[in-house]
Amino acid sequence: MANFYDYKVTAANGDEMNMADLKDKVVMVVNTATGCGFTPQYEPIEKMYRDYHDKGLEILDIPCNQFGNQAPGTDEEIHEFCTLHYNTTFPQMKKSDVNGENELPLYTYLKSQKGFEGFGKGLAAKGLSLAIKKFNKDLKKDDIQWNFTKFIIDRQGNVVARFEPTIDMKEVENCVVSLL
Repeated sequence: MANFYDYKVTAANGDEMNMADLKDKVVMVVNTATGCGFTPQYEPIEKMYRDYHDKGLEILDIPCNQFGNQAPGTDEEIHEFCTLHYNTTFPQMKKSDVNGENELPLYTYLKSQKGFEGFGKGLAAKGLSLAIKKFNKDLKKDDIQWNFTKFIIDRQGNVVARFEPTIDMKEVENCVVSLL
């Protein structure tokens, strides 16, 4: 059976990135978009990267345009936006699908390990649930539901958590810190 370290993704610059090179690191894989209401999450994600990268955190930013056409630019334009507006320094991958027939195999694996369990409580969770019912009727239960869904992988390559975009970033950080 496959594991996290069996997968590869393509960086925005075209280089292939092998997940096996991330052994002994805590990894966050996040699908992002530059024109989303959750785009400001780049700020706490970058802060986590700066605070914990030297302790073993790696972040893989995988831009995705499948949700409301919110990442319409080229890989270069997306990278420029992120560095200009959020001073991002973590690795950015090539824009890719996270659901459907063209989804990255890495996402097929991640979703098989941690399925969708809901958006939590509060107005943002309720609002996103309603928007998805209206605009994304074809989603399967464990599909990525929206931009800024985060998967956390421990130092042994186990997918230990999935955080939907509506979950407070402090909760995500607490999970990461517990694994470092």
